[in-house]
Amino acid sequence: MSLKHKVLLTIAILTISVVAVRSQPSVPFNEGETLKYEGKVSKFIPGIAVADLVFTIDRAEDDDYLIKAEARSKGTLLKLFRFSFLQRLESTIDETSFRVTKTVKHDVQKDRVRNSEALFDYGEKRVTYTETDPKDPMKPPRRIASEIDGTTHDLVSGIYSLRMLPLAVGKRFNISISDSGLVYDVPVRVTAREMQKTEIGRVMCFRVEPDIFGEGRLIEGKGKMVIWITDDARRIPVRSKVNASIGKIEIKIQSISNSRTAVEQTAKNNN
Repeated sequence: MSLKHKVLLTIAILTISVVAVRSQPSVPFNEGETLKYEGKVSKFIPGIAVADLVFTIDRAEDDDYLIKAEARSKGTLLKLFRFSFLQRLESTIDETSFRVTKTVKHDVQKDRVRNSEALFDYGEKRVTYTETDPKDPMKPPRRIASEIDGTTHDLVSGIYSLRMLPLAVGKRFNISISDSGLVYDVPVRVTAREMQKTEIGRVMCFRVEPDIFGEGRLIEGKGKMVIWITDDARRIPVRSKVNASIGKIEIKIQSISNSRTAVEQTAKNNN
């Protein structure tokens, strides 16, 4: 994958990935919550819409969390650059400790298709990643194994773990994010509280800056990422801005449905 496509896809799914969790987290979301976003890229021309993103919370058979994420190319990216992509991820997350136990990914980039699975064994302190090419079933699987130490997240579970932290200006965190079998340390700073005008209204947000760019980081090369998460009971990631070599990437929320606060308010009104 080219650097340009790796940055775009990682930022699209990452959106707000970060942070370790407390042993008994307070969960600001519920089963059925759906968050929808639009991603735009700008460099020599004003921002153009390139992707839609959807995150949905479900339950696995053993009652653990099953969080589904999809990033799909759209509009100008298809028409002008003749490039399409689709990423579907399913993250199984332990309900008690809220750490990822399995990641399943379906990745399509034009004609290239890859399926993968990452299994997290906390007893053995190891994540094992296996990638296959469904178009070439005779091709040997690609396997990567890495050591993990304590709570680890994938790109999706990191988003939701962040929502459970007691964010405050000046706070710093260090977290482990695993992607494609490799494990990365991600330093995170909460740098400000700022008002944001969004599709879900004007909301006061924490400004969070995860350090994902650079040698040995999640994305090689120079860049900067800023994300905004609501300073309220919902802890909704509403916006992400990235400056990178391919240009400026902005991901903004478009809608939210079945949020915990909305469901609780409806139940209260019906009683």
